[in-house]
Amino acid sequence: MANVTTGTSPATVLSGLSAPVPFKDVVVIIGDRDAGQQDADASAPEEYASAAVSALPSNPKLFLRRYQGTWVLEPWVPGIVSIQRGAFAPRRGDVVIASPPMCGAPWLKALAFAAMARGVHPPAADPAGHPLLRVHPDDCVPSMEKQFGTALGRKAMDALPSPRLMATHMHRSILPASIAENPDCKIVYICRDPKDMLVSMWQFSRKIRPDLEFSDLLEAACEGSCLSGPIWDHVLGYWNASKASPERVLFMRYEEMLQDPVGNVVKLSRFLGRPFSPDEEEAGVAMDVVRMCSKLKDLEVNRVGSGSSPLPGIREGGLMNKNNSYFSRGEVGDWANHMTPEMARRLDVVMEERLLGSGFSFC
Repeated sequence: MANVTTGTSPATVLSGLSAPVPFKDVVVIIGDRDAGQQDADASAPEEYASAAVSALPSNPKLFLRRYQGTWVLEPWVPGIVSIQRGAFAPRRGDVVIASPPMCGAPWLKALAFAAMARGVHPPAADPAGHPLLRVHPDDCVPSMEKQFGTALGRKAMDALPSPRLMATHMHRSILPASIAENPDCKIVYICRDPKDMLVSMWQFSRKIRPDLEFSDLLEAACEGSCLSGPIWDHVLGYWNASKASPERVLFMRYEEMLQDPVGNVVKLSRFLGRPFSPDEEEAGVAMDVVRMCSKLKDLEVNRVGSGSSPLPGIREGGLMNKNNSYFSRGEVGDWANHMTPEMARRLDVVMEERLLGSGFSFC
C-alpha cells in the first residue's frame, strides 16, 4: 500500500512509511473476487484432522485441548498447527500483538493500529472516516490462530498488504521460529493481574456456558489448565524474551497502560519504528490516539454484530461471540467484587511460586 500524506498537519506526516489496512477490508475483496470458491475453501480438509484434535487431552467444560503443553480453544488447534508447519510466510515489518485472553488486547490492537496508521488516518482530523470507528479492533487486527485455520483465512492473511498487524494468544514456546526468532518481526505483549483476568474470562465464558462456576475456573487456573494456561508459562515466555531481545519484544502491563496511556502509546510507537515527531508531540497526536481508542466500546459497531471476522472457523465453543463480548469493564481490582479473599490469596500464592526468581511479579 502506498504511503499517503496530506501535509496539512504534523499528525499526517510519516515520511516513507506505509499504513496498515483493516483486515476486514481485505476479506471483503477476497470474498468478492473468489465468491465461487468460498464454500469450497471453507470446507476444505485442514492440516490437522479432527481425529488428531480429538485425541488431545481435553477440558470439556472450557472447550479446551492441551497442545504441546499449552491449553487452547479446540477450534484454534488447526490454525496453530498450520502456522507451525509454515503457512505463515513472514515479512519484514510484521507486528504480532500477543496476550493471554482478557488482558486488554482489543484496546492495544486499536492503539497500535491508530498509531501506525496516523499518517493516513489522523485520529483528530477526520475521526468519522477512521477505520476504527467503523469496524471492530479485531476486524482491523486479525487473530492468527483463527485465520490460519481455514484455507480462506490463509488466503486473506497472505493478501493483507504490509505492514501487517496480527494478534495471537499462543504461548511463545509454540510460536514458530519464523515469528519468535525473526529479527524483522516485532512482538508486543500485554498481560494483566491474573485475578482480574480470570474474572473477565469467567464473565466471557458464561455467555457460552452459563452453568460455569467461578470456582471451577479458579481451580483450572491454579492447576494450569485454563484457557492459555499455564498462565505463568504464558507470561514468563514473553517476559524472558523481552529481557533477552528488547528490540524485538515489548512487554506491557495493562495496569500501567491505564495509569499512563499517552506515555505508553509514545513508547509503543517508538518500539514499532514510528516515533512521534516533535511537531506531533506539540500537537498532542498521542493524546488524540488515546482519546479515540478509549471511546470504542460505546460505538455501535462494537455493541452490535457478531464475530471478529466474516470468515468461517471462528466459532468458539459452538457459539458465535458478539462484538461487545470482547469489551469488558476493564477495571483494575474488579476481582474483589467476585472473589473471596481466600480465592484471591490462593491464586496469588500459586503465581508467586511459579514466578519466583524471574524478576517479574504481579504484586
